[in-house]
Amino acid sequence: MENETSPQSARLRCVIVEDEPLAAEILTEYIEQIPFLQLTHVCHDAIHALDVLRQNPVDVLFLDINLPKLNGLDFLKNLLNQPRVIITSAYHQFAVEGFNMQVTDYLLKPVDFERFLKAADKLLLPQRIPDLSPVSKAVGAPPRPYYFFNINKRSVKIFLDEILYIESLKDTVAIVTSDKIYHTHYQLGELESFLPDEQFLRIHRSFMIAIDKIQTFSATEISVANRRLPVGRSHKSYVMNRLGKK
Repeated sequence: MENETSPQSARLRCVIVEDEPLAAEILTEYIEQIPFLQLTHVCHDAIHALDVLRQNPVDVLFLDINLPKLNGLDFLKNLLNQPRVIITSAYHQFAVEGFNMQVTDYLLKPVDFERFLKAADKLLLPQRIPDLSPVSKAVGAPPRPYYFFNINKRSVKIFLDEILYIESLKDTVAIVTSDKIYHTHYQLGELESFLPDEQFLRIHRSFMIAIDKIQTFSATEISVANRRLPVGRSHKSYVMNRLGKK
């Protein structure tokens, strides 16, 4: 069965790829409860989904792995332009492979609505995309990760290794690089939730820093780009542990 509605630019157009009718029905009900999601198609196998993607704009796939004809992961490998993907599967052992393919989230069946809502909220965050330029591939260099951030109603690419620190201001969050400051309306906590832990460290309710950009540090402040940033009292123990000081 195919479910189609007229597109609305403010909503993310979703396709369910699921061969179990009950699971597809539950996902349909969940999507209908999220104001920023719009279900356009329900596909019962990956071949049908490929046809839908060729003929229609799609923002999000809710994708099962155990599908007839072509499994979900092989289906992803065949996509030239992959939309955001949330995997819904009864098998946890494919989670690492899924995340290596840049999926937004991996939901284990049966999926409850609270967990579904957390996954859906991630769709509002910038998408991390590796740099796959010909130069990087030719010399065997590791991918250079970046995100598209919503800056003044435009999606702006910022490489993660260019970020010095991030500061929460009154109405915006400032992403500070060596040559520019970008203002976005994401909350600092939202950025903390998806920026890689091994690269970034929250040191204060108003500051997050790039660890490799630290010049000096103490229990009360950290210097980045010749600016002294405070270490919050509630963050002190965690920050010192992360930086190797007990």
